[in-house]
This record gives sequence, structure tokens and C-alpha cells, in this order.
Amino acid sequence: MTLICPICDLHRDIDQQKKYEIYRDDLWVLRHHPAPAPLLGWLLLDSLRHCSGPIDFSANESSNWGIAVRDACTLIKQLTQCDRVYTIAFGEGAQHLHLHLIPRLISNPATKAWCIADHYRSVDSGKSPPVMPDQLNEFVVKAREIKGTVFHYS
Repeated sequence: MTLICPICDLHRDIDQQKKYEIYRDDLWVLRHHPAPAPLLGWLLLDSLRHCSGPIDFSANESSNWGIAVRDACTLIKQLTQCDRVYTIAFGEGAQHLHLHLIPRLISNPATKAWCIADHYRSVDSGKSPPVMPDQLNEFVVKAREIKGTVFHYS
């Protein structure tokens, strides 16, 4: 029986790429959290290759991982002016590495430590509003410009 990986499916989905993908190289995919997005700048750094996490990295992935995480966090900080960036990976929902990169704004109590999980659930359940689609689109466009990414689709 072949298992379907939702992250691998996202990487093949042109519509998702057009909406949320910021950058892709031969190792990593950087994308904004899809709608309903809990916070502007909540990005995900995925391994392009299907693997569950650092324990499964190739030598090339291992040597490049820190640079990829640092560059993604720098991008978030530049665009959101956040105070720091949380990095969280569980891998239970999809056993394909997708590191959550979450902007922490001291001025926003919903982004404090474990409060972020409550905020996520609140947006997911419809109790709190998600990021507006035009804001999300604008963020992705700006992030692509900074990363120098131009997407061409046939």
C-alpha cells in the first residue's frame, strides 16, 4: 500500500505554488502557511525530498539546513519586523519535514510561546480571523522579490 504524502502533493500542486510558494531550490521549499493563515509571515520550510526530518538528511541536506533556516528567519524578520522567530517541527500531521517558522511579536500576546498554539486553533476553528487574502498575497509577492524568485508557469 502506497501512502500519500500531503507535503509531496503540495510541492506538485501548481495552484498552491502560485499562491504560497516563495522559494524553491534543489533541497528546500519555502512557502507561506496556506489560508486560513494564522499570522502574516508564518512560513514553512519543507524538505523538497520526502524525508521525516534531520535524522534522514543526506550529507548535502545536513550541511545546508542551518543556512536555509537562517535565511528564512531573516526574511520573516525583515518583512514582519518581528522580535524573534519561533521554529517548530512535529511531523505527525505529515511525516515529511515542514518546519514552522513563526514570527513572534512582543506587542501581540497571541504570539507568546505556547499561546501560539491556542491562536492557531482559534483561527483554524473560525473563532479568530485569519490573515486577509490580500495581505497574504502581498507578503508572498514581497518575499519573492527579496528572494529573487520569479515563477514561470505554462
